[in-house]
Amino acid sequence: MSPSYDPSPPHPFGPGDPAPTYPTYPWQPPVPPEPPSPPRHRTPDHPPLGHHSDLRILRTAYRWQRRVATLTALGYFTLFLILSATAPGFMSSTITDGLPVGLLLALIQLPVTWLAIWLYEHTARRHVDPLADRIRKEAAVEAKREAGTRGTRR
Repeated sequence: MSPSYDPSPPHPFGPGDPAPTYPTYPWQPPVPPEPPSPPRHRTPDHPPLGHHSDLRILRTAYRWQRRVATLTALGYFTLFLILSATAPGFMSSTITDGLPVGLLLALIQLPVTWLAIWLYEHTARRHVDPLADRIRKEAAVEAKREAGTRGTRR
C-alpha cells in the first residue's frame, strides 16, 4: 500500500487556537490577526424604564381598577343568582302590587352596570391616567436623552 499524499501543510495550531489568515495573493504580506476587542459593557446612569417602580405602581393601580369594576358588576350579578337559587320565597315576595323582589333586583342590574362603568372611568381618571402620563413624559425625556448621547458619540 502506498502512503497517502496530503498537499496541505501541517498546522502549527491546536483545535482551540484561531486559524491564521493567509494572504489572498502570494506577493501580499501576511494579514496580522485582529486583537480581541474588549466586550462593550455600558452601565446605565439610571435604571431602565422597564424596571422602573412607576410601572409597578401603574400595574397595581390598573389591577385595582379592574378588580373594583369587575367585582361591582359580577358581585351583584352573583348575589342575584345566589338569591334566585337559594331564596325563592324572598325573590317571589312582592314589594308593591305586581312587583316581586326578584324583578326589582333584576332591573337594578342595569344601574349597577352603569355604576361599575363609572367606577372604572373614575379610577382611571383619578389614579391610572396621571401615572401613565407621567411615565409617558419620562419615556419621552429618556428617548431625547438617548438620542442626544447617541449623536455626540460619533
